[in-house]
Amino acid sequence: MAGLAGALTLLLALPAVAGDKVTVFAAASLTDALNALDGAYAASAGNPPVAASFAASSTLARQIEAGAPAQVFISADTKWMDYLAQKGLIEPGTRRDLLGNKLALIAPFDSAAGALAIDRRLDWPRLLGPDGRLAVGDPDHVPAGIYAKEALIHLGVWPSLEPRLARAEDVRGALAQVERGEAPLGIVYVTDARVSTRVKIVGVFPADSHSPIVYPAAIVKGGADPAVQAYFRFLASPQARTVFNRFGFATF
Repeated sequence: MAGLAGALTLLLALPAVAGDKVTVFAAASLTDALNALDGAYAASAGNPPVAASFAASSTLARQIEAGAPAQVFISADTKWMDYLAQKGLIEPGTRRDLLGNKLALIAPFDSAAGALAIDRRLDWPRLLGPDGRLAVGDPDHVPAGIYAKEALIHLGVWPSLEPRLARAEDVRGALAQVERGEAPLGIVYVTDARVSTRVKIVGVFPADSHSPIVYPAAIVKGGADPAVQAYFRFLASPQARTVFNRFGFATF
Protein backbone atom coordinates (compact mmCIF):
# COMPACT_ATOMS: atom_id res chain seq x y z
CA MET A 1 0.00 0.00 0.00
CA ALA A 2 1.29 3.45 -0.95
CA GLY A 3 2.83 5.25 1.96
CA LEU A 4 2.63 2.27 4.31
CA ALA A 5 6.38 1.69 4.45
CA GLY A 6 6.96 5.30 5.44
CA ALA A 7 4.33 5.13 8.14
CA LEU A 8 5.86 1.97 9.56
CA THR A 9 9.27 3.60 9.62
CA LEU A 10 7.85 6.32 11.84
CA LEU A 11 6.83 3.71 14.38
CA LEU A 12 10.44 2.84 15.03
CA ALA A 13 10.95 6.29 16.57
CA LEU A 14 8.61 5.46 19.48
CA PRO A 15 10.26 5.27 22.92
CA ALA A 16 11.57 1.79 23.68
CA VAL A 17 10.15 -0.04 26.68
CA ALA A 18 11.71 -3.23 27.98
CA GLY A 19 9.39 -6.01 29.05
CA ASP A 20 8.02 -9.46 28.31
CA LYS A 21 5.88 -10.45 25.36
CA VAL A 22 2.62 -8.51 24.98
CA THR A 23 -0.35 -10.78 24.26
CA VAL A 24 -3.17 -9.28 22.21
CA PHE A 25 -6.57 -10.78 21.38
CA ALA A 26 -8.05 -8.92 18.40
CA ALA A 27 -10.99 -9.16 16.01
CA ALA A 28 -10.23 -11.17 12.85
CA SER A 29 -10.76 -8.11 10.65
CA LEU A 30 -7.68 -6.52 12.23
CA THR A 31 -5.32 -9.30 11.12
CA ASP A 32 -3.40 -7.46 8.40
CA ALA A 33 -3.26 -4.00 9.97
CA LEU A 34 -2.29 -5.23 13.42
CA ASN A 35 0.34 -7.65 12.10
CA ALA A 36 1.97 -4.75 10.27
CA LEU A 37 1.87 -2.56 13.36
CA ASP A 38 3.05 -5.24 15.75
CA GLY A 39 5.99 -6.19 13.58
CA ALA A 40 7.17 -2.60 13.43
CA TYR A 41 6.63 -2.10 17.15
CA ALA A 42 8.63 -5.17 18.13
CA ALA A 43 11.42 -4.19 15.71
CA SER A 44 12.12 -1.04 17.71
CA ALA A 45 15.02 -1.59 20.14
CA GLY A 46 13.82 -2.44 23.62
CA ASN A 47 10.19 -3.12 22.74
CA PRO A 48 8.91 -6.62 23.54
CA PRO A 49 7.54 -8.95 20.87
CA VAL A 50 3.77 -8.93 20.37
CA ALA A 51 1.80 -12.19 20.15
CA ALA A 52 -1.60 -11.59 18.56
CA SER A 53 -4.48 -14.04 18.33
CA PHE A 54 -7.23 -13.26 15.80
CA ALA A 55 -10.77 -14.65 15.81
CA ALA A 56 -14.36 -13.52 16.19
CA SER A 57 -14.68 -11.04 19.05
CA SER A 58 -17.23 -13.31 20.68
CA THR A 59 -14.82 -16.25 20.65
CA LEU A 60 -11.99 -14.18 22.08
CA ALA A 61 -14.16 -12.65 24.81
CA ARG A 62 -15.26 -16.08 25.95
CA GLN A 63 -11.67 -17.31 25.95
CA ILE A 64 -10.67 -14.37 28.15
CA GLU A 65 -13.59 -15.16 30.44
CA ALA A 66 -12.29 -18.73 30.65
CA GLY A 67 -8.86 -17.50 31.74
CA ALA A 68 -6.89 -17.18 28.49
CA PRO A 69 -3.79 -15.04 29.13
CA ALA A 70 -4.69 -12.00 27.02
CA GLN A 71 -3.36 -8.61 28.07
CA VAL A 72 -5.04 -6.41 25.45
CA PHE A 73 -8.44 -7.00 23.83
CA ILE A 74 -9.66 -5.24 20.69
CA SER A 75 -13.25 -6.06 19.79
CA ALA A 76 -15.10 -5.37 16.54
CA ASP A 77 -18.13 -4.18 18.46
CA THR A 78 -19.04 -2.72 21.84
CA LYS A 79 -21.19 -5.70 22.84
CA TRP A 80 -18.32 -8.07 23.58
CA MET A 81 -16.27 -5.42 25.33
CA ASP A 82 -19.33 -4.67 27.47
CA TYR A 83 -19.59 -8.40 28.17
CA LEU A 84 -16.09 -8.52 29.66
CA ALA A 85 -16.51 -5.22 31.48
CA GLN A 86 -19.66 -6.47 33.18
CA LYS A 87 -17.71 -9.47 34.42
CA GLY A 88 -14.95 -7.28 35.83
CA LEU A 89 -12.38 -8.52 33.32
CA ILE A 90 -11.28 -5.13 31.94
CA GLU A 91 -8.85 -2.78 33.71
CA PRO A 92 -10.87 0.27 34.82
CA GLY A 93 -10.14 3.44 32.92
CA THR A 94 -8.37 1.78 30.00
CA ARG A 95 -11.23 1.25 27.56
CA ARG A 96 -11.27 3.51 24.53
CA ASP A 97 -12.95 3.52 21.11
CA LEU A 98 -10.05 2.93 18.73
CA LEU A 99 -11.37 2.38 15.20
CA GLY A 100 -14.37 2.49 12.91
CA ASN A 101 -15.29 0.59 9.74
CA LYS A 102 -17.92 0.20 7.02
CA LEU A 103 -19.95 -2.79 5.85
CA ALA A 104 -19.52 -3.96 2.26
CA LEU A 105 -21.26 -6.34 -0.12
CA ILE A 106 -18.64 -8.34 -2.02
CA ALA A 107 -18.55 -10.72 -4.97
CA PRO A 108 -15.77 -12.84 -6.51
CA PHE A 109 -13.41 -10.65 -8.53
CA ASP A 110 -14.43 -12.31 -11.80
CA SER A 111 -18.15 -12.04 -11.05
CA ALA A 112 -20.41 -10.35 -13.60
CA ALA A 113 -21.96 -8.30 -10.78
CA GLY A 114 -21.30 -4.59 -11.14
CA ALA A 115 -21.73 -1.65 -8.79
CA LEU A 116 -24.96 -1.90 -6.83
CA ALA A 117 -27.04 0.57 -4.87
CA ILE A 118 -27.88 -1.19 -1.61
CA ASP A 119 -31.47 -0.20 -0.89
CA ARG A 120 -34.91 -1.78 -0.67
CA ARG A 121 -35.09 -2.19 -4.44
CA LEU A 122 -32.07 -4.50 -4.67
CA ASP A 123 -33.01 -7.83 -6.27
CA TRP A 124 -31.27 -10.29 -3.94
CA PRO A 125 -32.81 -13.47 -5.48
CA ARG A 126 -31.50 -12.52 -8.91
CA LEU A 127 -28.04 -11.74 -7.59
CA LEU A 128 -27.77 -14.95 -5.57
CA GLY A 129 -29.30 -17.17 -8.24
CA PRO A 130 -31.43 -20.24 -7.50
CA ASP A 131 -28.92 -21.98 -5.22
CA GLY A 132 -26.45 -19.29 -4.17
CA ARG A 133 -25.88 -18.43 -0.54
CA LEU A 134 -24.90 -15.19 1.17
CA ALA A 135 -21.65 -15.52 3.15
CA VAL A 136 -21.66 -13.74 6.51
CA GLY A 137 -20.11 -14.03 9.93
CA ASP A 138 -22.55 -15.98 12.08
CA PRO A 139 -25.12 -13.32 13.09
CA ASP A 140 -25.80 -15.14 16.35
CA HIS A 141 -22.47 -13.96 17.77
CA VAL A 142 -19.96 -12.59 15.21
CA PRO A 143 -19.97 -8.75 15.12
CA ALA A 144 -19.78 -8.53 11.31
CA GLY A 145 -22.74 -10.90 11.10
CA ILE A 146 -24.67 -8.94 13.71
CA TYR A 147 -24.17 -5.72 11.74
CA ALA A 148 -25.18 -7.58 8.57
CA LYS A 149 -28.37 -8.83 10.18
CA GLU A 150 -29.24 -5.32 11.33
CA ALA A 151 -28.73 -4.02 7.79
CA LEU A 152 -30.81 -6.76 6.20
CA ILE A 153 -33.61 -6.18 8.71
CA HIS A 154 -33.46 -2.46 7.92
CA LEU A 155 -33.76 -3.24 4.21
CA GLY A 156 -36.72 -5.55 4.82
CA VAL A 157 -35.08 -8.68 3.40
CA TRP A 158 -33.96 -10.57 6.50
CA PRO A 159 -36.86 -13.11 6.52
CA SER A 160 -36.17 -14.14 2.92
CA LEU A 161 -32.36 -14.17 3.19
CA GLU A 162 -31.91 -15.80 6.60
CA PRO A 163 -32.44 -19.34 5.20
CA ARG A 164 -29.85 -18.61 2.51
CA LEU A 165 -27.01 -17.55 4.77
CA ALA A 166 -23.65 -19.32 4.70
CA ARG A 167 -22.61 -18.69 8.30
CA ALA A 168 -18.88 -18.40 9.01
CA GLU A 169 -17.06 -18.51 12.36
CA ASP A 170 -15.67 -15.01 11.76
CA VAL A 171 -15.61 -12.32 9.10
CA ARG A 172 -12.47 -13.72 7.44
CA GLY A 173 -14.29 -17.03 7.04
CA ALA A 174 -17.05 -15.21 5.16
CA LEU A 175 -14.44 -13.49 2.99
CA ALA A 176 -12.80 -16.86 2.23
CA GLN A 177 -16.09 -18.37 1.04
CA VAL A 178 -16.47 -15.63 -1.56
CA GLU A 179 -12.78 -15.82 -2.52
CA ARG A 180 -13.16 -19.53 -3.22
CA GLY A 181 -16.35 -18.99 -5.24
CA GLU A 182 -18.43 -20.96 -2.76
CA ALA A 183 -20.81 -18.01 -2.36
CA PRO A 184 -21.71 -15.46 -5.06
CA LEU A 185 -22.03 -12.68 -2.49
CA GLY A 186 -20.81 -11.94 1.01
CA ILE A 187 -21.05 -9.25 3.64
CA VAL A 188 -17.76 -8.23 5.24
CA TYR A 189 -16.06 -5.06 6.38
CA VAL A 190 -14.66 -2.75 3.74
CA THR A 191 -11.20 -3.32 5.23
CA ASP A 192 -11.44 -7.09 4.68
CA ALA A 193 -12.37 -6.64 1.03
CA ARG A 194 -9.50 -4.22 0.49
CA VAL A 195 -6.82 -6.73 1.50
CA SER A 196 -8.09 -9.40 -0.89
CA THR A 197 -7.24 -9.59 -4.59
CA ARG A 198 -9.90 -12.23 -5.19
CA VAL A 199 -13.02 -10.25 -4.34
CA LYS A 200 -14.47 -6.89 -5.28
CA ILE A 201 -16.76 -4.51 -3.47
CA VAL A 202 -20.05 -4.19 -5.33
CA GLY A 203 -21.75 -1.98 -2.77
CA VAL A 204 -21.40 -0.35 0.63
CA PHE A 205 -24.28 -0.50 3.09
CA PRO A 206 -25.75 2.83 4.16
CA ALA A 207 -24.38 3.89 7.54
CA ASP A 208 -27.90 4.26 8.92
CA SER A 209 -28.81 0.66 8.06
CA HIS A 210 -26.89 -0.76 11.04
CA SER A 211 -25.32 0.24 14.34
CA PRO A 212 -22.10 2.26 14.10
CA ILE A 213 -19.15 -0.10 13.60
CA VAL A 214 -16.85 0.70 16.52
CA TYR A 215 -13.74 -1.18 17.68
CA PRO A 216 -13.15 -0.61 21.40
CA ALA A 217 -9.80 -1.57 22.93
CA ALA A 218 -8.91 -2.16 26.58
CA ILE A 219 -6.30 -3.73 28.82
CA VAL A 220 -7.49 -7.01 30.28
CA LYS A 221 -7.76 -7.25 34.07
CA GLY A 222 -4.38 -8.00 35.61
CA GLY A 223 -2.47 -7.16 32.43
CA ALA A 224 -1.55 -3.53 33.06
CA ASP A 225 2.22 -3.84 33.46
CA PRO A 226 4.46 -1.09 32.00
CA ALA A 227 5.17 -2.94 28.74
CA VAL A 228 1.46 -3.48 28.10
CA GLN A 229 0.63 0.12 28.97
CA ALA A 230 3.28 1.34 26.52
CA TYR A 231 1.90 -0.88 23.75
CA PHE A 232 -1.64 0.25 24.49
CA ARG A 233 -0.59 3.91 24.19
CA PHE A 234 1.12 3.07 20.90
CA LEU A 235 -2.16 1.81 19.43
CA ALA A 236 -3.59 5.33 19.69
CA SER A 237 -0.43 7.13 18.56
CA PRO A 238 -0.42 9.32 15.42
CA GLN A 239 1.90 6.82 13.74
CA ALA A 240 -0.42 3.88 14.43
CA ARG A 241 -3.45 5.87 13.28
CA THR A 242 -1.69 6.53 9.98
CA VAL A 243 -1.22 2.82 9.39
CA PHE A 244 -4.78 1.93 10.43
CA ASN A 245 -6.01 4.55 7.95
CA ARG A 246 -3.89 2.99 5.20
CA PHE A 247 -5.76 -0.27 5.73
CA GLY A 248 -9.10 1.54 5.47
CA PHE A 249 -10.06 1.93 9.13
CA ALA A 250 -11.42 5.17 10.53
CA THR A 251 -9.60 6.35 13.65
CA PHE A 252 -10.96 8.25 16.62
